[in-house]
Amino acid sequence: MKRLGKWLVLALAIAALLLGAGLFSLQRWVGSDDFKARVQAQAGAVLGVPVTLGRVEVDLWPVPAMALVGVDVQTRPALAAERVEVRLVLGALLAGRLELATLLVRRADLPQAGIDQLLASLKKKPVSGPTPETGAKSGPPDLIPRRVVLDAVTWRSAGGSATAVDADARLGPEGLPDTLSMKIVAGQFQGAKLRLARKASVWEVKIDHAGGTIEGAVEMRDAATGAGEIALKGRLETKGVELSAVAGKGVAGSGPLSGRLDASTTLSAKASNLGSLLDGLQTQSQFTVHNAVLHGIDLARAVKTIGLSRGGETRLDTLAGQLNTSGKALTLNNLVASSGALSASGNVAMAPNRSLNGRVNVSLGAATLGDTVGVPLVVGGTLDAPAVTLTRAAMVGAALGTLVMPGVGTGAGASLGNKVGERLKGLFGK
Repeated sequence: MKRLGKWLVLALAIAALLLGAGLFSLQRWVGSDDFKARVQAQAGAVLGVPVTLGRVEVDLWPVPAMALVGVDVQTRPALAAERVEVRLVLGALLAGRLELATLLVRRADLPQAGIDQLLASLKKKPVSGPTPETGAKSGPPDLIPRRVVLDAVTWRSAGGSATAVDADARLGPEGLPDTLSMKIVAGQFQGAKLRLARKASVWEVKIDHAGGTIEGAVEMRDAATGAGEIALKGRLETKGVELSAVAGKGVAGSGPLSGRLDASTTLSAKASNLGSLLDGLQTQSQFTVHNAVLHGIDLARAVKTIGLSRGGETRLDTLAGQLNTSGKALTLNNLVASSGALSASGNVAMAPNRSLNGRVNVSLGAATLGDTVGVPLVVGGTLDAPAVTLTRAAMVGAALGTLVMPGVGTGAGASLGNKVGERLKGLFGK
């Protein structure tokens, strides 16, 4: 029995040495230039875009993993990552199946223009499908990781603005998140935290940002049209979000509007794929902004100077209305604003290029919103540099009012001139 035990220990030792030598050889081969060239060529063939790598690494403990270090996908501009690591499911690997446990992407730089080029390249490649003879799929199997971790991944918009995120998602079999936690670590919405949890086709949403919360539910499913579209709908409640940290640069007073936002929002979209959902997104919001400040425009001074002033700010006790968005365009309807110094109402639209177009009616002092001496102003310029001027009809009326009653007739004349202009469109123009 002793001799058998010695032989067993010796056999195990030899097996361990052989395994260690094999693993050492495997790591040396994986780290070689030959293996790196093979991986680069295969990745380039799959993506349709040249790919270069700094090196390839293999870890065997605690679970098998392969890492690509110094990844550069040569789109224009390039997509780059410091490290892309894939960890395998050990049990599945022992059973002869390839399943991904975790995908980690660290310190990546992803410009939207590069992403668009990569997607266009992938669309040109033939779609794998059942072959007529075997019914089996051709090409590599679809591999969806159970978990995706993003560490300091930066997305750059077409306009050049950058947003960096940390995220951890658990994915379902179809690749959509069952749970997601994400934090924006740099960019316009820095500090925002998002949490998602899915039940069937509905995600419970909670966002903490700028001292407030956005909570609700969003549902995504196949559209009832039967045309292969995806339908998205949801409802969100916003409470106490400081707008200067959302619309500006995260510093109070740096954006076009500051104040605490409360809103009820419904959203909907239909698209042929997930990537197009945001382009077709439509929202409707009823909102109130408490202690609002309009930066870049002084409505009271604009009225007093018959629309010739620029800059300044307007402080309001309350600003309320309805906001509708369609893609990147938005409209503000039924605007109602009030403070001790003025009251105003109107409608304003913003185009995708951030240019403004609309009209507001402003009354100074104790005037009510429906006061007949409200002065009509045309809103123009951009979101970052808004401008207001009198309508041409109102300018004529203001000039006449000033001549008849200097100092007090300007506002009444502007209001009367606008009313006359509405009846004689084409004579005074806008």
